[in-house]
Amino acid sequence: MPGLLRGVARTAVIAGTATSVSNRVSRRQAGRWAQQDAEQAQARPAAAPPPTSVAPEDEMSNKIAQLKDLGDLKSQGVLSESEFEAQKARILNS
Repeated sequence: MPGLLRGVARTAVIAGTATSVSNRVSRRQAGRWAQQDAEQAQARPAAAPPPTSVAPEDEMSNKIAQLKDLGDLKSQGVLSESEFEAQKARILNS
């Protein structure tokens, strides 16, 4: 029986040591990857923002769609007359 306990204890120590080493290697590797990602992020130039100009036809169709949606909300009773007029003015003035 003492030989069996000694074998189990030895196996537990070896498994614990292997787990500890594996965790330490994983943490070290994750730290290296994080450092490489940070270096690459600093080296990349900032991307240019997308163009904000919209074609006049697209802008008009967008306003018409917004006004239709606004009219639907008013007809459903979600918006009052004053809220409808305020939002319509905002859309038309933008």
